[in-house]
Amino acid sequence: MTLSPTLTVIILTRDEEQHIERALASVSGIALRCYVIDSGSTDRTRELAHAAGATVLENPWVNYATQFNWALDQLPTDTDWVLRLDADEYVTPELAAEISAKLEDLPASVAAVNVSRRMHFLGRRIEWGGIFPIRVARLFRYRRGRCENRWMDEHIIFQGDAADFWGELIDDNRNSLTWWTQKHNSYASREVVDLMNLEERFMPSDTVADLGQRQQAGLKRWVKEHLYARAPVGIRALIYFVYRYFVRLGFLDGREGTAFHFLQGFWYRYLVDAKMIEVRKYMAENSVDAPTALERVLGIQLTDRIASPTDRVDSVTAGKGSDR
Repeated sequence: MTLSPTLTVIILTRDEEQHIERALASVSGIALRCYVIDSGSTDRTRELAHAAGATVLENPWVNYATQFNWALDQLPTDTDWVLRLDADEYVTPELAAEISAKLEDLPASVAAVNVSRRMHFLGRRIEWGGIFPIRVARLFRYRRGRCENRWMDEHIIFQGDAADFWGELIDDNRNSLTWWTQKHNSYASREVVDLMNLEERFMPSDTVADLGQRQQAGLKRWVKEHLYARAPVGIRALIYFVYRYFVRLGFLDGREGTAFHFLQGFWYRYLVDAKMIEVRKYMAENSVDAPTALERVLGIQLTDRIASPTDRVDSVTAGKGSDR
């Protein structure tokens, strides 16, 4: 496979020794440079990344968007293309071959490339439920794309046209189910910030739903912000699970798929709603605004209108974006 002189990969990490070698190996034939941006790993993440040839930088964690955009600002000026890759993801050989064969021939009007992202859960490939593979813009021209200013479910905003590659990124996390539920507990707190901000506008944010970009993520975000967010709190989580599991045949994903669709499609979203009810109750009982309630109830501090998680929220989320 021919080495692309234009592609740089960015991976955000915190305690990712189980995954980092696999992620870096999957792009070794297509990326000229790999930047691993670490935010306080206590395991062998940095050591393994160094050994694999990556440039390792350290930066304190604020949120995913801030960390990723900081990483973009550290790249050499001769960078042409950037691939956003999570530590527990890997590029399939088919996608690597497609990037190698097609990337340099894309016209200048193309600012980003949509690829397919698929989830594995408890070792099983998720096929049903109508959610995977999702099309995401993970590959983009340097200086023509940035990460959305959001607390959760961040995507790349880009200026220009989008091309389509059909190879896949695979999200295959090897951590335990206990780790997964802890991570999604903190994800739920982050999502409360975005849902409440959608109504109250207490801080600036971006959204791909407002862009005329050819992204599946844009349609998904529009549905989430204009339909799901207006549905009855609590009931909407059950409706979404029924849609995924029965209407979109999620039950065909077997025992592991049942766990995934129930936990991610119902439990997680109900948890978001329950936390939002808790925050709003605190606001009413104590006559405080949303940022104050979010800090006191969920441990999320909003400083200078930019969201910053405290250690309570940050402990299991650093280095992982959602694309959920």
